[in-house]
Amino acid sequence: MCGWTAVSGWRRSKVSDAQLLEALAATAREAGEAILAVRRRGYEVTAKGDLSPVTEADHAAERIILEALARVAPGVPVIAEEEVAAGRIPAHGDSYFLVDPLDGTKEFVRGGDDYTVNIGLILEAAPVLGVVLAPETGKLHAGLVGQGAWLEEAGGRRPIHTRARPADLVAVASKSHYTQNTSDYLDSLCRGGEHVSVGSSLKFCIVAEGQADIYPRLSPTSEWDTAAGHAILLAAGGRVDGVDGTPLRYGKTAFLNRGFVATGGWEPPELVPFMTEFAGGGDLPQGV
Repeated sequence: MCGWTAVSGWRRSKVSDAQLLEALAATAREAGEAILAVRRRGYEVTAKGDLSPVTEADHAAERIILEALARVAPGVPVIAEEEVAAGRIPAHGDSYFLVDPLDGTKEFVRGGDDYTVNIGLILEAAPVLGVVLAPETGKLHAGLVGQGAWLEEAGGRRPIHTRARPADLVAVASKSHYTQNTSDYLDSLCRGGEHVSVGSSLKFCIVAEGQADIYPRLSPTSEWDTAAGHAILLAAGGRVDGVDGTPLRYGKTAFLNRGFVATGGWEPPELVPFMTEFAGGGDLPQGV
């Protein structure tokens, strides 16, 4: 399915897609244990160049993931959040991993539990597999596009799938980025409908499980924030569109998504009429 023969340095016979997904799941769990260990012993919070917080936990988890990917997928470039922040961006073509070792650092610092470890694989500008781990709960979501998605928790592993669009939509939205234009967009679909606020990439997973129907994001995100959850949602039967209504693609300049809307598989209205002025970034100029 993944077409690994196109990936420089990769030998398809080394590991199957399913084996790769299992390896990523194990890696995410190891990274999650490192994050929990840092939380237990305490840590300092520093600010990156964009003033977003970063902790020892971010760095510890990313080191584990980078080392594991070098073993299981040698020759495949890895675009990882803290490496990018440090100015280390490997040369890459159409195939690479996107890694956010701790998505929801603000939630982590506040003592919340809805932060995640994220590892996604991109092929030809689309996510094809991904894992998302919530270290505090131990829930791990994974998906392989074309072959399905699953949730692993204390009771074992079970397949997950999106649900058909109901008459009354349930939306899931960002805790820290629930803007007026997000509210306006959701009201255009179902005025007064229910919405749940959740941090990190767990929003994709909630739609993938069929617990919610739509997740709109009308402000920028980095591609490593979305790749793993996007893959899981696609594998579970969902879809993710960019602001113009076409499938959200990867490999944009600055690794930036202008906005997107994720659903359980049905076509949502375009976001364009609800978007506000953009300060620039990704593949879009200032003022769009």
